[in-house]
Amino acid sequence: MSDADRLVVVPGYRPDGAGTHPPLLSPAYRSTVLRAPSQAPLPLPHTLTEVTGPLLGEGRVTAADSDLTLHAGGEAQGQRIVVHGQVRDSDGRPVPDTLVEVWQANAGGRYLHKWDQHDAPLDPHFAGVGRALTDSLGRYRFVTVKPGAYPWRNHHNAWRPAHIHFSLFGRAFTQRLVTQMYFPDDPLFAHDPIYNSVPEAARHRLVSRFDLSATVEQWALGFEFDIVLRGREATPTEQP
Repeated sequence: MSDADRLVVVPGYRPDGAGTHPPLLSPAYRSTVLRAPSQAPLPLPHTLTEVTGPLLGEGRVTAADSDLTLHAGGEAQGQRIVVHGQVRDSDGRPVPDTLVEVWQANAGGRYLHKWDQHDAPLDPHFAGVGRALTDSLGRYRFVTVKPGAYPWRNHHNAWRPAHIHFSLFGRAFTQRLVTQMYFPDDPLFAHDPIYNSVPEAARHRLVSRFDLSATVEQWALGFEFDIVLRGREATPTEQP
């Protein structure tokens, strides 16, 4: 029997509360006009291929992968920070052994990517990517630098607030969520169409909180960012 013949019924989840995720079409966020679907989606049945991978064996993710400040034989420039939190399901239970990936701009607000031509300097010791597996209590921890704001040409004088992108993988290719983490009291919130595409009642779930207990004396500031995968208190994601 082929994978295509082995249709799998995926377990149900508590539905997300109304007003959590941004709409696929948010005209103020100009690129959604081009990429939002113009027709109703077609449901595709899941086969074994979709519900049994990827598999992350022991040793594939190391402790060094979660430290973004050390790269190419040197240390990144900028304000060093510790970002930590817990991944939970819709019933508040911790989600262990899930892959958390992050990517971000450097302290000057520039990504290490050929399409980013912002004139802020590149940092040879900051690649801007990291990954970690949650522990038995669903906790993760990254060491990085606080990213800078950057211009993005969405509209006149458009600047993105400082943010870190998060990707979370479950136990299958179809179980991936992507979101963004912001920093408290950013003055650019009111001017950012991506942040404001999220329903107002849910926006605070995208904002980390300063955490003195995670701050390392004379070394790094701490920020906490918990992620709820589904349900009424779900963290807003880019792929509802």
